[in-house]
Amino acid sequence: MYKELRVPTTAGELYVRDYAGNGPAYVMLHGFPDNLGIFDKIAPLVAESGRRVVVFDFLGFGDSEKPGAGYSFDQQAGDVLAVADALHLDRIIPVGHDAGGAVAVNFALRHPERTAEVALLNCFYGSSPSLRLPELIVFFATPELSALSQHFLRSPARFEQILEFQRTQFREILGTEEQIDYDEFLARLIDENFSRQGSGPAFAHMTAQLLSEVAREDQKMAELEALDIPFRLIWGAEDPYLSPAVAEEIAKHLRNATLTVLAGGGHWPQLDRPAEVTHALLSDADSSK
Repeated sequence: MYKELRVPTTAGELYVRDYAGNGPAYVMLHGFPDNLGIFDKIAPLVAESGRRVVVFDFLGFGDSEKPGAGYSFDQQAGDVLAVADALHLDRIIPVGHDAGGAVAVNFALRHPERTAEVALLNCFYGSSPSLRLPELIVFFATPELSALSQHFLRSPARFEQILEFQRTQFREILGTEEQIDYDEFLARLIDENFSRQGSGPAFAHMTAQLLSEVAREDQKMAELEALDIPFRLIWGAEDPYLSPAVAEEIAKHLRNATLTVLAGGGHWPQLDRPAEVTHALLSDADSSK
């Protein structure tokens, strides 16, 4: 079981769940439009092994405070540091999914002495020939469409139509059991993130910066290539956007990386294949495929 707490930052409080355990803590970082709920299946499994696990909502998402402005990838890396400092974690293992992967890498680049290793789940870092962004993200990330995208965001009915389209793209490639789980768990989580938890403004701010963030990441590749920290890349094979080819291209820039590709797993492998993701996180790096 976990302990709930709130960690203050200069912009607001973060909602945090802390599972007791030993060793460098696995600090799990969600993307958008998600929240910490995407780790509900693997956090207890990793904690059952005796390892410490920390999950939290970034500012603007889930049950963290929503200052309404100031959201950025730099801010999110600062959120990770605030949590690590508040919990007195000398070294951590950032586990980043989707846009949380970029935050995990940025944290490691800023604080290599605080980073034991990094785990990346179906994410991006920098541009690559195989990178394909979901249509929902492209819509909100394109500056020329900002007035139109904001119009859709202000209308729950119109925004729901876009979400439904994007859900179809993610789920149709999955198996029957994974589709049912997607509908019953993930779709509800994302809907609640926008409706009850009010994460729309943070989502809009973060997606608006996505293309410029990818360009910034391209400028950090030499620094990333010099980083001597182990990386575990754990990928759902059936992701229609961030395919295993994206993982292979990221791995080319890493000095010490392993890649595990999970058959049948989609964009959220921690939900589709929780036991296998947990095993890949905990196993010796040399045994990863």
